[in-house]
Amino acid sequence: VQLQASGGGSVQVGGSLTLTCAASGNRFTINTMEWYRQAPGNLRELVAGMTQGGSTNYGDRVKGRFTISRDNAKNIATLQMNNVKLEDTGLYMCYVDDTDGVSYSADYWGQGTQVTVSS
Repeated sequence: VQLQASGGGSVQVGGSLTLTCAASGNRFTINTMEWYRQAPGNLRELVAGMTQGGSTNYGDRVKGRFTISRDNAKNIATLQMNNVKLEDTGLYMCYVDDTDGVSYSADYWGQGTQVTVSS
């Protein structure tokens, strides 16, 4: 599976940014699509995730500000980041799983896209 993340960049506090992750080359079904982030010196943390069925989960620090959506037909996940804060700075990485829902599952990570929030 190839993952292409895009949309990162610089944004001021309170601004908005949209990230997209496109998955291709899957063998079966991309069930889970998630965004993680990592800042220097910090552990990687879950930002948001969404299953093919539409279930979502969010990291506590982004609830109410970020929204994840996806196009299942195209295997594209979009992360809408609103009212960003300085703490949102980091490398945002896309994760997906390719699964047949029975016995096969493989995990894939994208290279990531940098988000820098400034005051």
